[in-house]
Amino acid sequence: MKPHVDMKNLPGHIAIIMDGNGRWAKKFMMKRAAGHRAGATALRRLTERMNRDGFKMLTVYAFSTENWKREDEEVAYLMGLLHEYIQQYINDAKKNNVKMTVIGDVSRLEPSLRVKIANLKEITANNDGMLLCIALNYGGRDEIVRAADKIARAAMTGEHSSPLQEADFEAYLDTAGMPDPDLIIRTSGEMRLSNFLLWQAAYAEFFPIDVLWPDFKIDHLYEAVAQYQSRERRFGGR
Repeated sequence: MKPHVDMKNLPGHIAIIMDGNGRWAKKFMMKRAAGHRAGATALRRLTERMNRDGFKMLTVYAFSTENWKREDEEVAYLMGLLHEYIQQYINDAKKNNVKMTVIGDVSRLEPSLRVKIANLKEITANNDGMLLCIALNYGGRDEIVRAADKIARAAMTGEHSSPLQEADFEAYLDTAGMPDPDLIIRTSGEMRLSNFLLWQAAYAEFFPIDVLWPDFKIDHLYEAVAQYQSRERRFGGR
């Protein structure tokens, strides 16, 4: 049963660390690939429901800079799954009205996948439903280093010469122009950020839930939202 929430006071930006695909597969004595496919299906289902319910923005941690360390076979499967599901999102773009973007260093992804990502962003640019932001080859530290490098280059060319302010730095992040997350959910019961949105998470409310990602459903989301709405956010002011 969905917990009681104030639908007029939903978090403006929810971020999810989608953890537990491998453990879900192991639980059912399947290959890890089956867990990743079930996880991708869970995301698609959740996105469609959140869009219908009036949520404004969802960011998900799909593939981290550290995930390249996994077995080659698993990485190859994940890349193939990304191809498949991004194409599905492209096919559904007009029907579901979700706007989509990607953060992370996509330069390491294969050219055909980068083309699909560019097409996805272009095709959904005028949609006015929920914004789904997918973090691909993303790491919070990597993002900060890349932003610092851009600033250093801008300073050398004279494009940026004034003392650096927070707003200046944020303009060089992958999330430039996006609101910081209000609520970060991590599935599978783990209690860490794992290099996700390190700058942006400064004052986000954190909600870990002991549910493996493929089993995460809309009622779990509303449980997190109800908890979020019960908290007093003070942003260090008192």
